[in-house]
Amino acid sequence: MIRRRTLLTAAGGTLLGSALATGTARADATIAVNPGTSYGTWEGWGTSLAWWANVFGARDDFADIFFTTKSTTYNGTTLPGLGLNIARYNLGACSSNTVSGASMVASPNIPAFKQIEGYWQDWNNEDPTSSAWKWTADATQRAMLVKATARGATTELFANSPMWWMCLNHNPSGASDGGNNLQSWNYRQHASHLAAVALYAKNNWGVNFATVEAFNEPSSSWWTATGTQEGCHIDSTVQSAVLPYVRSELDKRGLTSTKISASDETSYDLARTTWNSFSSTTKGYVDRVNVHGYQGSGGRRDLLYSDVVTTAGKALWNSETGDNDGTGYTLAFNLLYDFRWLHPTAWVYWQVMDPSTNWAMIAYDASTLQAGAVQTKYYTMAQFSRHIRPGMKILDTGVSNAVAAYDSSAKRLVIVALNTSTSAQTFTFNLSNFTTVTGGSGGLVPRWNTVTTGGDLYKAYSDTFLSGKSVSVSLAGKAVQTLQIDGVTI
Repeated sequence: MIRRRTLLTAAGGTLLGSALATGTARADATIAVNPGTSYGTWEGWGTSLAWWANVFGARDDFADIFFTTKSTTYNGTTLPGLGLNIARYNLGACSSNTVSGASMVASPNIPAFKQIEGYWQDWNNEDPTSSAWKWTADATQRAMLVKATARGATTELFANSPMWWMCLNHNPSGASDGGNNLQSWNYRQHASHLAAVALYAKNNWGVNFATVEAFNEPSSSWWTATGTQEGCHIDSTVQSAVLPYVRSELDKRGLTSTKISASDETSYDLARTTWNSFSSTTKGYVDRVNVHGYQGSGGRRDLLYSDVVTTAGKALWNSETGDNDGTGYTLAFNLLYDFRWLHPTAWVYWQVMDPSTNWAMIAYDASTLQAGAVQTKYYTMAQFSRHIRPGMKILDTGVSNAVAAYDSSAKRLVIVALNTSTSAQTFTFNLSNFTTVTGGSGGLVPRWNTVTTGGDLYKAYSDTFLSGKSVSVSLAGKAVQTLQIDGVTI
């Protein structure tokens, strides 16, 4: 959820102090794609549902726009579907009922559309079939969850805060001092709420959550009683106490194949700190490390990858990120840094729709809740999500402004590149390490172009051809371009 007031910037100990990081001009570049080095099989692209789906979850056009690749008409414009295949469902922490004279304490600054209603509303009865549980809650976000699932999305269940009655001050936005707010006697109950919802979703909604995440930016201290959203500080010691309960509560409901992700820390460096604070036993409960990308172009992505993937043998996702740049240039820049250094196998944008225009791919008005303009960021995202598809192998390019993905069954190589300069540059891609490279008819290499500073949004071209085992293309300043090279074998 979690949008920073300002993006965290690189401090010390970073690999990113290059010309790319400053956006200064570079000479025309030759980039060699290395099929001998792969960084895993791509699992996909996603978004968290939460607030935008709490507003627009009943709309099929948005389900098609975000969770398919087909063209959909929106406000008189034909949009190429983004083809997202991951939906993260936010288990709510709010309710308006009173239990034994107690009721939720709401932050004075949280808007209604960010208050997500939870299901377990009366702590006196843990039986999900009892009246203590309200299974009609959160109908609109849940509608989009079902629509995404029907369109083939993999799903994750996550909680920004435990239910309000599990919080020490009954406020699901956080403690007054930003400290731990999950009552020690409710560690298991928090896990039970998650597991019960996962089972109910499987049996009643046709949604089989692949993973469950009990925390959200838990080590951060900005979750306070006057916050603008749900949140809860849960330090690493408490996380270590909760994780065994998550596993046991899932298992006792027969959800033994449902995996656990953790800890969705806000930055690469904090994720590494939290992960390395866990004992080997605690790490054993975690199947995948989730990290948020709010450190922007800073942080030691490479060390997190080494600790998590190389050393611990765990999966690694960038499970949430966002930025205040409506052009999509920052999105492409940071995403390509993730491909170069973090090597996640999935990448999830926080809110594809948002009242803040620059954060949004499609904006909406916070007062009227009316959907609005499509941002250039949407088309920048399309360059990646429509072409780098699940099942592809991510190959090494040796640079931080281009990614290559290979589909062995289709014999197709996809390259997405960003020109970080303000002036046009020619990129030449050296494919000499592949066994065969034929391209399409006559060596055709289809390409798609988005200029983040204005011009092409997502325009297809058929004017580029192979020259032996290489292909050259000109990119305008600040442009993102996708190349599709067929007839490629390793």
